[in-house]
Amino acid sequence: MTAAPAPGAVLARFAAVSGTYFAAMGVFAPYAPLWFQSLGMSTLAIGAVSSLQSWTRVFTPYAWGWLGDHSGKRVELIRIAAAGALLSALALLGVRAALPVAVVTVLLFLANGGVVPLYEATLAHLLNTGAGIDPARYGRVRVWGSIGFISAVAAGGALLQWLSIGAFPWLVAVLNALLLVAALRLPPQRDEWHASDEPAPPVLRRLREPVVAWFFASVFFTVLAHTAMYAFFSLYLVELGYSKATVGALWAVATGAEIVFFWQQGRWFRRLASERWLQVAAAATALRFAGVAGLAAWPPVLLLTQLSHALTFAAHHAACIDLVQRHFPGRLRGRGQALYTILGYGISGVLGGVGGGWLIERLGYAAAFWAATLAALVGLGCAVQAQRAGRRRGGAELATAAPAAPGPGVAPGLPLHAEAAPHVQVVTSNALPGENAR
Repeated sequence: MTAAPAPGAVLARFAAVSGTYFAAMGVFAPYAPLWFQSLGMSTLAIGAVSSLQSWTRVFTPYAWGWLGDHSGKRVELIRIAAAGALLSALALLGVRAALPVAVVTVLLFLANGGVVPLYEATLAHLLNTGAGIDPARYGRVRVWGSIGFISAVAAGGALLQWLSIGAFPWLVAVLNALLLVAALRLPPQRDEWHASDEPAPPVLRRLREPVVAWFFASVFFTVLAHTAMYAFFSLYLVELGYSKATVGALWAVATGAEIVFFWQQGRWFRRLASERWLQVAAAATALRFAGVAGLAAWPPVLLLTQLSHALTFAAHHAACIDLVQRHFPGRLRGRGQALYTILGYGISGVLGGVGGGWLIERLGYAAAFWAATLAALVGLGCAVQAQRAGRRRGGAELATAAPAAPGPGVAPGLPLHAEAAPHVQVVTSNALPGENAR
């Protein structure tokens, strides 16, 4: 019988999945439009094909999350999704016309759209302390996604410069092959409740709870604010006269700040609970984009706004993963993670890109970032309302309460909260030290 891998090895395998997935995305997102252009596509066609990821993120993650919740075979589904992504990437080698390229691109996004919600749900279960996820260990795993992304952007640019843009589909295929290898090395994990014949609980009832509804509203508006940066930040800086090298350096600063926060987040999350981090991130987002909108001509201001990415993205994402797994435990976890992806990075991406483009055409780039500031302030208000709704529900120990003494298996210094949903007992074949069975 093969011995189960050590807890450290388990986390290393999840880190490998995170690193290879985001490395693949780090090549596809910035360089796919250049490859599309080399195939002779029009600007309109390039924009349409590039937007397909946001459109597929509106429904794909939930389908994969539903399958994971109802089957309990999340690791197996991660492997299927990775295999589908590799097959789609290989298909890119044989297409050149706009329509076949669009079809294969959709298939690629339909496949890799399942990796993150299933991966995050599985990892959240492994790192569950009974009071939320262990923030230190989660950060040490998730940081490899950021490292993989920035490494792929830098190395991919150099390779494509050397080999020509025609090598793009080969590079995408290689990285998706590495993702499949990493997925195949994940240890099997099964939750005890899947041995019963009871159907998976419905998710709509949970969404109707005020604390959950306000939480997702906050996620939506805070991430909606970031679409101005993802879609228009580089274009805005070029219009202001910054060189492309400076633009690239500013993006690198943001990613570097994100990496540092993820690596050290265990220390920071002992100071505030996740509900408070949600508010801090929204407030920092409003300040960030107000600075970009009004003071982008001053390089020191831009440097500070990019450094704030540690709060506006990294802290926000870590808090969201913790709150999702507490609001959606057990057989709801996969769909909860999927809803986070859909509301945070699917619908908001589509609306932000279209709405931001409309504003820019009429009022200029600064208007899009002022709108982002307003969206972040709305997100802050929703986060405050989520905390109040949690208090009214009763029995929840939230951010302003003094931390109780940690019980067995709870990470020292981690703020304790009453579970946001009824407890569901689960077990894993590779439980990590300090994890409470629930």
